[in-house]
Amino acid sequence: MVLLDKRIIALAAALALPMAAGGCSGAKLPSVGSINPFSSSKSISDTDRVFLMAAGSWDRNRDNQVTCDEWKAYANELFDRADANGDGEVDTTEWASIVAVDRMFVTANLDYFDTNHDNKVSRAEFVDHPNPAFTLLDTANTCVLTGDQVAGARSQTEYDVSGKPKETQDPTATKNPDVLNRD
Repeated sequence: MVLLDKRIIALAAALALPMAAGGCSGAKLPSVGSINPFSSSKSISDTDRVFLMAAGSWDRNRDNQVTCDEWKAYANELFDRADANGDGEVDTTEWASIVAVDRMFVTANLDYFDTNHDNKVSRAEFVDHPNPAFTLLDTANTCVLTGDQVAGARSQTEYDVSGKPKETQDPTATKNPDVLNRD
């Protein structure tokens, strides 16, 4: 019985060795557009991340593709709803109504869109501002993001590529090395 156990262990080790070595091969790591979550040379800003995570919600006709026109239609609707006084600009007070509809605009805030730095955003500043989802994913410049691109980007943005320590919901977890190295 002991001889059989040793053979099983030896066979398992022999099978596991090539698989472990394959994991260290020079195979290309997965990426979507210009995003590779495993590459430390390319970090994604929080603003880029929220655009990538939200991109699927702009598919107005539910055809599993997001176009620049769909993004602009969504942005125009948000702008129309926010411009309460009809002056063609959204100020900091009116911006709150955009945030109430889409929390993405907490991160991609008024300052992000206010290219002339007058503390308000014109329709052109808001609607025509380059959308990072298209900039990062639409490498062929077709103004179309496929469902696969959007889904891949969403899954890849879940990886932290910023180099910052991950926060945890575990109340017993600690970053204190003295506690971590205790036996």
